[in-house]
Amino acid sequence: MSREDKEEQEDELLALASIYSEDEFKRSETAPGGEICVCLDLPPNFNVAIKSDSASNEYTESFEGIVSFLPPIILNFELPPGYPSTKPPAFTLSCKWLSPSQLAQLCQHLDDLWEEYAGGVVLFAWMQFLKEGTLEYLNINSPYEIQVCGFGSRSRKNNSEISDTCSATGPAQAEIWDNRAIQDVESVAALIKCILDFNEAQQKKCFDSKTYMCNICFSEKLGSECTHFKDCQHVYCNACLQNYFIIQIRDGQVHALNCPEPKCSSVATPAQVKVLVGEELFSRYDRLLLQSSLDLMADVVYCPRPSCQTPVMLEPGGTMGICSSCNYAFCTLCKMTYHGVSACKLSAEKLMALRNEYLEADEAGKQFMEKRYGKRMIQKALEEMESKEWLEENAKSCPRCGTNIQKSEGCNKMTCTGCKQYFCWLCMGVLSRTNPYSHYNDSSTACFNQLFLGMEVDGIPVILDEQL
Repeated sequence: MSREDKEEQEDELLALASIYSEDEFKRSETAPGGEICVCLDLPPNFNVAIKSDSASNEYTESFEGIVSFLPPIILNFELPPGYPSTKPPAFTLSCKWLSPSQLAQLCQHLDDLWEEYAGGVVLFAWMQFLKEGTLEYLNINSPYEIQVCGFGSRSRKNNSEISDTCSATGPAQAEIWDNRAIQDVESVAALIKCILDFNEAQQKKCFDSKTYMCNICFSEKLGSECTHFKDCQHVYCNACLQNYFIIQIRDGQVHALNCPEPKCSSVATPAQVKVLVGEELFSRYDRLLLQSSLDLMADVVYCPRPSCQTPVMLEPGGTMGICSSCNYAFCTLCKMTYHGVSACKLSAEKLMALRNEYLEADEAGKQFMEKRYGKRMIQKALEEMESKEWLEENAKSCPRCGTNIQKSEGCNKMTCTGCKQYFCWLCMGVLSRTNPYSHYNDSSTACFNQLFLGMEVDGIPVILDEQL
């Protein structure tokens, strides 16, 4: 590498680190490269619809709603010795909600930008295009429909078939394919959960950074020190709302934890109450509220999503609940994403705790738990006598920090929840941050073409035909 190229590479990486936050740009510690996360600025009231390819799924799940944020487009790159004088950056482009064909179009445009900037640094121009030009370039407008197809069941030679089932709704155009374009999502259910969770996290981040006036004490405080009611959007500081809730709970008025605004009927979610009053008082609140609800309506459960908690009416004899507020379809027994006739999947710790609590309860307590969790779930917990051994056999330690990781779904490119290190679930090797997928494209490794090995899509095992 020439000295000029090396200096320009270092200057460009330093410039990116100074311009963007750590959430947007992460520099690699081992190679000249890194990871760029680009969140698009969506138009107001952007409507997204998601549906599965019903021809390949016994159970079809869908979602439609307005979102303010979508998961980022991720650009992993490495700068070769000849960059920027003669060679372009090596990169992969991944996203959960863009189809492989759409990502391939973006890859092609990044190549065109490199040709335009030939001999000069191009990463900043790439980031600007991805952030400001993606929606227009791909002709994405509201309402926007996303389709997710199965993985591994079609070969590379059937690109036209893949494109027909995976592309989003839009004007007809020639489909293209690119090895660098990766739609990093395993199922419709996972995509829906990812979009909803990311949208909520970003909305909370925006709320926390703004200043609001409490309508009780009339003090101005940051959103991180306040709570807003979802239905009416009234905002109060945590200190005032905490005192208000504590008085109501101690007096047994668990159905009166509504917005303090006169004549406002908005009710605080259990998650909001728990944060404000603490574990001990929340246990009393939860017990009183649950008991009174069960006495009146035994066919009502709460939406399991922490930020929603909307009451959901159940169909007699059914195990599926659909939240009328966020459209989340869930199993009423395990409170996870609805899984049809497949058995519930709870962590060993939860099953063990449920079993111990049931065995230690008196007859009245056992009846109460059977109402709350269902007899089938209690029976399942009682049968899980060796859950600890199961965890030891099915969990692995992060090769970097040692955190125990359990793989419940998805591909074999894992991310440690502790140190955020990428690693391979099959060989436990550390993966490059600049191109974590190259490990599965290297024919000299035992993990060649094994990215989706062992993965199931809606309960159907993935069949791998050939390399990604």
